[in-house]
Amino acid sequence: MLAGALLALPAAATAQGLRDDAIVGDAIPQSLTNGRGDAARGRALVVERSSTCILCHSGPFPEQKFQGDLAPDLSGSGKRWTEGQLRLRLVDASRLNAETIMPSYYRLDGLSRVGRAWRDKPILSAEQIEDILAYLVTLRE
Repeated sequence: MLAGALLALPAAATAQGLRDDAIVGDAIPQSLTNGRGDAARGRALVVERSSTCILCHSGPFPEQKFQGDLAPDLSGSGKRWTEGQLRLRLVDASRLNAETIMPSYYRLDGLSRVGRAWRDKPILSAEQIEDILAYLVTLRE
């Protein structure tokens, strides 16, 4: 039964998180869910303070008075990076920069100082990652 359940998961993910062979160069080319995310849900997640995106990033979010300035502006994300490159940055930015302050939103292994609420589970689900990604790729300017 378990073997059948694992076969149904996307090639990039397992029940425990990301597969090592899912990363190709500086990207994760395949969806974590075998489908596309919803850009409207992704935008809602980005501007929601609990997701932490706008604590560090700024962007085209006029309804948010206070936005971060510690990380790149999200405006133009869809022009600067490919979908796969954005996916890896969301999943585990430390694979690209070991000194990054960006959380590993989908990584489970090798983490330290993990809050009790997130132990043994990713900060964002695969669906939430794909939703945020669907929104970020629309930011072309």
